[in-house]
Amino acid sequence: MSERVSINSCTNLDELEELAGPILPAKSFDYYRGGACDELTLKENREAYGRIKLRPRMLRDVSSIEKKLTLFDCDLSSPIMVAPMAFQMLAHKDGELATARAAASSKTMMTVSTLSTYSLEEVKEASDFELWFQLYVYKDREITRDLVKRAEAAGYKALVVTVDSPVLGKREKDIKNRFDLPGDLTVKNLTLHNLDKFPASGGDSGLSTYIASIYDRSLTYRDLSWIVSLTKLPVLVKGILRADDALRALDSGARGIVVSNHGGRQLDTAVSTIEALPEVTEAVKGRAKLIVDGGIRRGTDVLKAIALGAAAVYVGRPVLWGLTLDGQEGVEMVLDMINEEFENAMALAGASSLEEITNDLIFKSGGEIH
Repeated sequence: MSERVSINSCTNLDELEELAGPILPAKSFDYYRGGACDELTLKENREAYGRIKLRPRMLRDVSSIEKKLTLFDCDLSSPIMVAPMAFQMLAHKDGELATARAAASSKTMMTVSTLSTYSLEEVKEASDFELWFQLYVYKDREITRDLVKRAEAAGYKALVVTVDSPVLGKREKDIKNRFDLPGDLTVKNLTLHNLDKFPASGGDSGLSTYIASIYDRSLTYRDLSWIVSLTKLPVLVKGILRADDALRALDSGARGIVVSNHGGRQLDTAVSTIEALPEVTEAVKGRAKLIVDGGIRRGTDVLKAIALGAAAVYVGRPVLWGLTLDGQEGVEMVLDMINEEFENAMALAGASSLEEITNDLIFKSGGEIH
């Protein structure tokens, strides 16, 4: 059976991982799939959605479903967006270029990682749609300044600053595998700064050694304010799980919050993102747009996230599996599949528009989400 036939045989996103696993080198598959330590948060991100129950409305006109939205002046076909993910050429030779073209074809947002294997300029050139840029903050502030200016000059529409990685989480699979980039791949955005290759890793993963050598562990909200001052682009903060952190980020000039635990790859036993979302939603009270990631595999997951306060969601690993299996067309299939499920869930819940996906669709008992 060909790869294309195989991917078309899938009926849900979970099945893609089983197909992609045998195709990828073990080190790459473990890097993409794995989480930190015992992978409890990785597992909880997914299982928490299953504990949330829906209260659908009946006898509503759902003959037409509208999923379009505008997010930071970007007109999108759907609130389902492509998360920032590093090293996509491990999955397919076209890497981030294929993902960007697929997102453009679907008229949805892709956020390009600092740790991309094509440069931010190359990815923007490959896309005829809007893109955001995900930013890490380096010890050498001139690197950060340079990346911000390059993203702005290339036409990116927002910056997403990741703040949950002062050090890398203990990713035991990567340690055992001594994960490193193959010799022909580089961190293309950092070539000008001579940081495009991992240093010798010793007994750890190459990525962990790399992060420890260049990321700034002293990052604070003062630095976030500095980043905001560098650009006219809206700045979102990714990695927030608490209400007080969300409010401090907004007070520092951020305009959006990404409720995220880094896909379960940083602090294990951290709260799942969907369970953290209501607290953040209550705290910001409409002051900022919220995005949530982590564990989203079904259209009902998207429905629940929006009902609990998210304006949009990020989908991550399933995109990598689609990319592995069939490049751009594989990513397009992933986006089509979850969008079709989301439309189905909206219709069955009695919501014909995003505005009708409200908190009363969530079943509550004793004030708790179940």
